[in-house]
Amino acid sequence: MGRKNRRTKYLIMVSIRADGVVHEPDVVDALFNATGGILEDLDLRGLRRNGKIGRVEVDVRTGEGVSKGSISVPSRLGKERTAMIAAAMETVGQVGSCEAEVKVGRIQDAKEAKREFIRKRAGELVEEIEKKRETPSPGRTVTEGGLEKLGGVLAGPTASESDAVIIVQNRSEVINLLSHGIKNVMAIGGSEVPPTIPEICEGRTSTAFLDGDKGGDLVLKELFKVVDLDYVARAPEGEKVENLSEKEARKALKSKVSPYECSFSRDYELGKLAEIMGELRGSLKARILDRRLNKAKETLVRNLLRELSDSRGARAVAFDGIITQRLAELASEKGLKYLVGVRERLAREPEGIEILTKRNAEGRQVEAGD
Repeated sequence: MGRKNRRTKYLIMVSIRADGVVHEPDVVDALFNATGGILEDLDLRGLRRNGKIGRVEVDVRTGEGVSKGSISVPSRLGKERTAMIAAAMETVGQVGSCEAEVKVGRIQDAKEAKREFIRKRAGELVEEIEKKRETPSPGRTVTEGGLEKLGGVLAGPTASESDAVIIVQNRSEVINLLSHGIKNVMAIGGSEVPPTIPEICEGRTSTAFLDGDKGGDLVLKELFKVVDLDYVARAPEGEKVENLSEKEARKALKSKVSPYECSFSRDYELGKLAEIMGELRGSLKARILDRRLNKAKETLVRNLLRELSDSRGARAVAFDGIITQRLAELASEKGLKYLVGVRERLAREPEGIEILTKRNAEGRQVEAGD
């Protein structure tokens, strides 16, 4: 039998101040004692033994008779129980023989903590590489203008050593980003993704930075098939990466999102919605669609209100039925971008959502692919 999932969910970040000299074991004992006799099922010692709480890391330094430091407690519990543990820690008033004060700074999502570390570390590595360039590594050759060939694709001068890489479509985009000081970039060289790209991206933080048009949509679709992307950045709607100013490029990269949050251009999305409506014709069914307009859930039209009420993170709904005022209001409240039906019967259109009928969507259909 395999072991249960022991993945850390949250990190409790705590500060401590004690009037006197205290040591790490004293601090750990004080934290354990704070919960041992107070919370029945949240005893830190017991939770540590069964793996619900990870190793408590303490860093304390003493100066001028006062000890100050930080404590990190990894939690595999849910957010409510983690918060209870954190609150209990603040009841510590003494460490050893010294009066002490413990204060929770924040409870951080463990995944976000890793992302922060990756971003910070990637920046440090880029700075190190720029200070001291190394001899070209296997699979890397220097070309004219300081550009390189990395695994057969055109790349900037730091792409081979950086822990983070930015993927663009062509040479002109690489050159433009290099002119803005963004050097850990490489180009796939067309709409098809070279077979070396997944290998180059493996073990790195990868960001696709693509045009804000249909061409960028199609490249992104191809990348999704073969590369486990960490982030997606897009040029403004209708703009190309090769034409962006430094301010525009850096703003777009700063606004990058996870692959699950990314969206395609409006023409592409309308085309895909038209395709979905064609598939639903005559079925009396509805599809709740995710951020990529892929099917998150399919249900009968008569159950749509209930299913949509329970859904999270949906971007659109397409269904073989009539758009009513009640459904439109609910879709707006849920933050949907599109609501598509056969026809609509509305007294007014809610703000923040685009209401489309089957005819509207088909009138704007473009190639959407699978």
